[in-house]
Amino acid sequence: MATLKEKLEEKIVGWRPRTTRLLKEYGNVKVGEVTMEQLIGGMRSIKSLVTDISYLDPMEGIRFRGYTIPETLEKLPKVPGGKMPYVEGFFYLLLTGEIPTEEDVKLVVEEFKKRKEVPQYVFDVLKAMPKDSHPMAMFSAAVVSMQRESIFVKEYNAGLNKMDYWKPTFEDAMNLMARIPEIAAFIYRWKYKGGNIIPSDPTLDLGGDFAHMMGIASPYDDVARLYFILHSDHESGNVSAHTGHLVASALSDVYYAISAMLDGLAGPLHGLANQEVLAWIQGVMEKMGGENKIPTEEEMSKFVWDTLNSGQVIPGYGHAVLRKTDPRYTAQREFCLENLPDYPLFKYVDILYRVTPDILLKHGKAKNPWPNVDAQSGVIQWYYGLKEYDYYTVLFGVGRSLGILANIIWDRGLGYPLERPKSLTTDMLEAIAGIK
Repeated sequence: MATLKEKLEEKIVGWRPRTTRLLKEYGNVKVGEVTMEQLIGGMRSIKSLVTDISYLDPMEGIRFRGYTIPETLEKLPKVPGGKMPYVEGFFYLLLTGEIPTEEDVKLVVEEFKKRKEVPQYVFDVLKAMPKDSHPMAMFSAAVVSMQRESIFVKEYNAGLNKMDYWKPTFEDAMNLMARIPEIAAFIYRWKYKGGNIIPSDPTLDLGGDFAHMMGIASPYDDVARLYFILHSDHESGNVSAHTGHLVASALSDVYYAISAMLDGLAGPLHGLANQEVLAWIQGVMEKMGGENKIPTEEEMSKFVWDTLNSGQVIPGYGHAVLRKTDPRYTAQREFCLENLPDYPLFKYVDILYRVTPDILLKHGKAKNPWPNVDAQSGVIQWYYGLKEYDYYTVLFGVGRSLGILANIIWDRGLGYPLERPKSLTTDMLEAIAGIK
């Protein structure tokens, strides 16, 4: 039975000729054109990055190594007693492109358990920060504080063949991913639960242990597994993914790269959407009579129309790429229908889902009238007692680390260079446009 690292080495060595050939024989082939709107508008939709970890299909949603979300959740081995896959097995899929066997998953679970002990100084750093520090600032600081642990830095400084950069990067990534859940849970218990820390349980998988350390009973372990998988990766162009890739392209180790990734994720235009949607839904509930008043579809339709006609938007609906309901939303909706069907907040989410898309289509201004992942995720966390809005992005960061670390390992395995796009001045753009 090959270890994950051995399987990954087989994949990387076999993949390299494909990249080499594309560069050598087809390096001058044009992939696309760039418009003024794209240059000034945040490089949106410019085809300029490569990743095989995930792809955002406009009709099928995010694909992890070619598998849709329903396929991923169905095919991956499940945790005994739970209904969701092992996060460790999902990480195996991201790295190798193969669905792991039960034995493959057990090996990764054991690897993470061997690597999961967080150095005491990390907790000392967190305790030294002001209690009112934002949890994402604490998370980022904790991760970068471990930079001294980097195996890549030690081997790079000792002299390392470029084609072997991925090997110590893999070790760093495995160590960091094994420790991130405990750091995240510590931040929650330290900041919001009076410092009542719950030690890790060495018998549990990553998702189960996270729920245990958070102090939230089953089925929150399945919530954690589902949440981390759904938020793991979203192509390479979003802020967190691109930041992680960009920093790592300078051969900064994964501790620097993941800390920077978390900094990007903390922005209100990226990782904060789920808490903003939840706050909006709670506001809708309050306006419509509170949790004891579940509106009819007619009443909700009137509310949605009034909202749109007043110039406001319906948070959680629409997506820059998707043209159907986000499968990440659907997966969470199915969980809610099974586990919290009568919860008032979910009933509001459910009614919004039944009336909003048709209204947005009639309204005519939304390219995609369907709900995205953020329309549902905050409600689940709230139901299980996690009511600290600011912490939601930390959960996002735990999941997103899976995808970014997998991408960085492959970036190093294929020898991707330092990222360095070229800039133009406004004068140059005006000259290109023929403006005198």
